[in-house]
Amino acid sequence: MTDERDEAEERSRSEALGAYLKSLRTGLKMSLRDVEHATDNEVSNAYLSQLENGKITKPSPHILHSLAATYQVSYPKLMERAGYVSPAHERFLASKHGKAATRSIDNLTPEEEKELLKYLAFVRSTRRKS
Repeated sequence: MTDERDEAEERSRSEALGAYLKSLRTGLKMSLRDVEHATDNEVSNAYLSQLENGKITKPSPHILHSLAATYQVSYPKLMERAGYVSPAHERFLASKHGKAATRSIDNLTPEEEKELLKYLAFVRSTRRKS
């Protein structure tokens, strides 16, 4: 039973990570190939597609570092989302620095985070059309 729960949590976390990465990429108006070129081919467009769709559950820290630099986001935050870094460490840092809205997001369930990222992608896509 515990193994099934662990697998479900892993799947949920990888889907949330994938949705987050996709929202970052689309927010920057980058295609999968744009990311491949921006990372000097360290992250192939096929690999990124699988990562965004939750098919890859444990991307390497090296891949996450390349994506953090490309998307201009926190590498430790990507490491946390991928399950490498304890969320408690990031919550401690966020409580000392950052906006109240981002601190409250730390308490989201993976399902809530996935839905929020879908909504963010929708908002960003409507902004592009305007």
